[in-house]
Amino acid sequence: MRCDMAICPSRSTGIGKFVCGASGNPLDPTRHAGEMAPRKDAGEVSATAPSSLRYQDTENTPMPIAIKMPALSPTMEEGTLAKWLVKVGDKVSSGDIMAEIETDKATMEFEAVDEGTIVSIDVAEGSEGVKVGTVIATLAGEDEDASAPAPKAVAPAAAPVPVPAPKAEPAPAAVSTPAPAAASASKGDRVIATPLAKRIAADKGIDLKGVAGSGPNGRIIRADVEGAKPAAAAPVSTVAPAVASAAAPARAPAAVPDFGIPYEAQKLNNVRKTIARRLTEAKQTIPHIYLTVDIRLDALLKLRGDLNKALEAQGVKLSVNDLIIKALAKALMQVPKCNVSFAGDELRSFKRADISVAVAAPSGLITPIIVDAGSKSVSAIATEMKALANKAREGKLQPHEYQGGTASLSNLGMFSIKNFDAVINPPQAMIMAVGAGEQRPYVIDGALGIATVMSATGSFDHRAIDGADGAELMQAFKNLIENPLGLVA
Repeated sequence: MRCDMAICPSRSTGIGKFVCGASGNPLDPTRHAGEMAPRKDAGEVSATAPSSLRYQDTENTPMPIAIKMPALSPTMEEGTLAKWLVKVGDKVSSGDIMAEIETDKATMEFEAVDEGTIVSIDVAEGSEGVKVGTVIATLAGEDEDASAPAPKAVAPAAAPVPVPAPKAEPAPAAVSTPAPAAASASKGDRVIATPLAKRIAADKGIDLKGVAGSGPNGRIIRADVEGAKPAAAAPVSTVAPAVASAAAPARAPAAVPDFGIPYEAQKLNNVRKTIARRLTEAKQTIPHIYLTVDIRLDALLKLRGDLNKALEAQGVKLSVNDLIIKALAKALMQVPKCNVSFAGDELRSFKRADISVAVAAPSGLITPIIVDAGSKSVSAIATEMKALANKAREGKLQPHEYQGGTASLSNLGMFSIKNFDAVINPPQAMIMAVGAGEQRPYVIDGALGIATVMSATGSFDHRAIDGADGAELMQAFKNLIENPLGLVA
């Protein structure tokens, strides 16, 4: 039995699943006993790379399998093991859900394909920053010896188990690099703790040598550290400068002034961390230019009403936003100079308009994508957008459903927001922000009248898009909405 990780859609829930299944990449049978195939660094592990290793003894007797944290995208380097659904000693069969793993945008399920017994769980539930390639669990099949080999399978992931050095060398960086603060223990008295526990201990000034671990193999986990009392200040001050530097990011929030106002501190989830990082990057590196137009909605609203009557028998109901998605996509195809991305020393012009649509989810903002929206009917856009929005709110989007896009759309009209300036989502070069439609005095055919009007503001990357080109896009967008028959032609 061999176990690799792959990503596949769930048959019932739609949640992405990590599948532990067959692989066509056997280990070299000429390798020495217990030796593992060369491990790639975290940044080199791909989503399709094997995520488990089989251990064999000198007589080629099958040993348990070390299951590793997979890479879900080319840029993923770490994830959070949100929840274990099995425990040591449990038997699993094909299709059983073993765990939930949280990435920066979604929570994925970890599914077993083959039968076996959980020999060990090597990463505690709730562990954050688990590096790609880290061994998270060990599984043994029916014909495999689950007793003696288990420690050897655990060693590459956990590293603290006192085994011979050659077998401990393949340990992933998840234990040794994120939290050097715990390295103050002597070699003869190594501290066994999760990276998160080490960071919390460094922040609180807790000596981990005095903390009893309740995790697998006595490992110190987050709960152990949070319940411990801080040590005296002296041990903290004597830590090497390199250790203090590594712990600095964890102490950064403490620099915010505390004026004695009661508050509740909430730890950032992966989604919020990603939003903070990417939007900070966008405002610091992208020179934004903002262009605003007022757009009459009367004709669009009438068309929407007529279409909804015609589509009622099919169970399809169009929203104003569905028509706006179509309008933005068609405008981008009419003004291709704005359907671009700035990529260092080159400008990439896209051949289709993939629209990332901002959706407010419980975990934070996420942007599912309507691929090639310009060539789809508004009814197809409505059906697809409804399904994507529901998956986004439930945290069940697959990576390919939110990664990419050539431009973004953010609509806050449902909150009665008149207008706003949106932040560009890199590497895209523009985002359209639309506000609420409201009745305003408006000059119609030279006479003052009342019209339903909304304001739309385009944010453009001035490195890639000149003001005149951005203005041309805004005019095309306005014309398509005010003369909406072009959206269904």
